[in-house]
Amino acid sequence: MKPCVRPPAALTRKGELYNFITESSPREEGQRLSHDPLSLDFVPVAEASIDEADVEAVVEVLRSKRLALGPKKARLEERLKELTGRRYALACSSGTAALHMSLLALGTSEGDVVITTPFSFVASANAVLYCRAVPLFVDVDADTLMPSADSLRAAVEMVRSGKARAGRLEIPARNPKGMLLVDVFGFSFDWDSLGWAREEGLFLLEDACEAMGSDCRGRPCGSFGEVSVFGFYPNKQVTAGEGGAVLTDDPRVWRTCESLSNQGRGEGGEWLYYERLGYNYRMDEMSAALLLSQLSRIETIVKRRREAYARYTSLLSDSSFEGVKTLRVPEWQGSFSPFVFVVLLPEGIDRDATIRIMREMGVETRPYFHPPIHLQPFYRELFGYEEGSFPTTESISRRALALPFFTDISQVQQEMVVDRLNKALAKLGHTTR
Repeated sequence: MKPCVRPPAALTRKGELYNFITESSPREEGQRLSHDPLSLDFVPVAEASIDEADVEAVVEVLRSKRLALGPKKARLEERLKELTGRRYALACSSGTAALHMSLLALGTSEGDVVITTPFSFVASANAVLYCRAVPLFVDVDADTLMPSADSLRAAVEMVRSGKARAGRLEIPARNPKGMLLVDVFGFSFDWDSLGWAREEGLFLLEDACEAMGSDCRGRPCGSFGEVSVFGFYPNKQVTAGEGGAVLTDDPRVWRTCESLSNQGRGEGGEWLYYERLGYNYRMDEMSAALLLSQLSRIETIVKRRREAYARYTSLLSDSSFEGVKTLRVPEWQGSFSPFVFVVLLPEGIDRDATIRIMREMGVETRPYFHPPIHLQPFYRELFGYEEGSFPTTESISRRALALPFFTDISQVQQEMVVDRLNKALAKLGHTTR
């Protein structure tokens, strides 16, 4: 493989950096370049959508030499407020950091109970543990993949009566601190069903990291609860590489999070003067610039992802194999901005074997989320959870398979994916319709 020989000076000219990346970089085995949307050599499970405007936005910041605490972050926060209708926004280093700061700003502390879901990325529960609080899991509904309002209310009563347990941990009677709920895979939680929570003194924290562009009954995800958070990892609808955001209407929460993100510096505080224990959760200017560029075409991105989601649904409905279930958009959701495309395989199908066979045929797939949070090794050790603790979550986790899904996926690639899925299931002896 020959090394690239283009002189570094070429990287400083307008447009050259993007061309250098997409045209001159060596192709590693098993990787597909983003400028080649029809490639059938290998279809990755996810891929960031990056265009030349994104590259130029980052290069502009590099040329400015203002790499942190600059104008791009401030402009990004204004844009996030516009998209969600929130009064305050804080860009930070990750969705996990956003969850951690939000919980602290809402007063979560040692021994508090925060009710949440076991079917999510592990960060949602980890953030509760960062505060030395207890995440109390509630099993999900098989259709929505989220806890129902009735099951959440029952959990609140269990905590208040002293009958709640987190694995082997007995929880003394108390009032729960709040609920951290997740808009899973871009499907919105039914936030209107939780009006009783605020009346009973519980905070609501919306984890909208997977739902940028979705809504609940016409109101955008990212606008519910006392605080909402976004995450901008590369497989999300829009990306900053890494990055997250806190959104709220409460000035106290916003000021606290802003201080926590910057090592505990106070509002308008002097240089190197800190009023609380804080963290380095800042977002840098390159990430902010990239995300601003991505958000300039958020409508197009969401539209393309919806179209790709609909294509998969249509292709799978024509599939020759029965029992492969696609997921439905909840009735309370108008705008749907899909994060991933997950199918539920039939009971008894070896998912790991399916993943292996499809990869051998050039298609990358992943389990989502497996194991669920309560069966992750750390949580089993800490709380003593065992299989059977949350049956619906565990059944979904065993069967869920994420197919390749990203903004720039082509119809040809999707047809290949469904074909390879059918062939993998045939090899495993699954019957046709």
